[in-house]
Amino acid sequence: MARYRDALPQLDGDLFLTDAGLETDLIFNHGIEIREFAAHTLLPEPEGRAALERYFTGFLDLARDSGAGFILDTVTWKAHSHWGGDLGEDASQLRVANEDAAALAAGLRARFEGAGPIVLNGVIGPRGDAYRPERKISAADSAAYYAEQLGWLATTPVDMVTGLTFNQASEAAGLVQAAAKLGLPAVISFTVETDGRLPDGQPLADAIREVDAQTEAGAAYFMVNCAHPDHFADVLADADWSRRIRGIRANASRRSHAELDEAEELDAGDPHELGQLYARLRERMPWLNVFGACCGGDLRHVTQIARAVRAA
Repeated sequence: MARYRDALPQLDGDLFLTDAGLETDLIFNHGIEIREFAAHTLLPEPEGRAALERYFTGFLDLARDSGAGFILDTVTWKAHSHWGGDLGEDASQLRVANEDAAALAAGLRARFEGAGPIVLNGVIGPRGDAYRPERKISAADSAAYYAEQLGWLATTPVDMVTGLTFNQASEAAGLVQAAAKLGLPAVISFTVETDGRLPDGQPLADAIREVDAQTEAGAAYFMVNCAHPDHFADVLADADWSRRIRGIRANASRRSHAELDEAEELDAGDPHELGQLYARLRERMPWLNVFGACCGGDLRHVTQIARAVRAA
């Protein structure tokens, strides 16, 4: 059963880590094919499931050795009906995938009992391309759509859900509204372009304020992911909206989303430099306490991030 739904421990301000770019790490660094970039498709295959367990175990070891808590994701970013046709999966199969992903995460948590708090996080991706919004999605349409996947996850041991790599405020607001009806704490993690704005052009500050206005500040907190710190550091300031941001999961690469889409090789950037950029962000925004990485990032990057923010 869920352990932290009524009181997320990361809200107390202690250091929490997340994983990194699961798909890019497994594909480029370990030679594992992931159909349609949907990691839940690895679950039914013994080799794929073992690869997922090895991947997350490395980060859980790091969190334990760093004295940090850990946000343990389910591999369900694309396990919702928008992608069902591409994946050849119907609703019943997608439900099983969500349940199985949560079971995998719960099993990993049980193996690390006695370490810092491990929060099970149901991951939900946007309804379409994260880099290029395909259409405007209203909060009402979003709430109705995500109620299905959230309903599946609500029956599992997940403690919270995160809308990861979301690109428009109205869609994010609908997810928060639907999660609230099910008693699931919800986090919104926006992606931004090289100018610090969402892919639809909205400033990050306005997006956060819009979600809060439409949900009565219902999100547990906000994050930024799938962009290099250089792309958004300049737009962060000590303001009401930025204090709603608690976590960062940045890309290792400085490339734009368009450049990343066209790249045939992985750009892993500089793990040590990335860690130092995180430390600078935390010096400016000491309320930040949830740290991981995204595309191109792996255990090396999060290790450097953990060291740097501890030192800061």
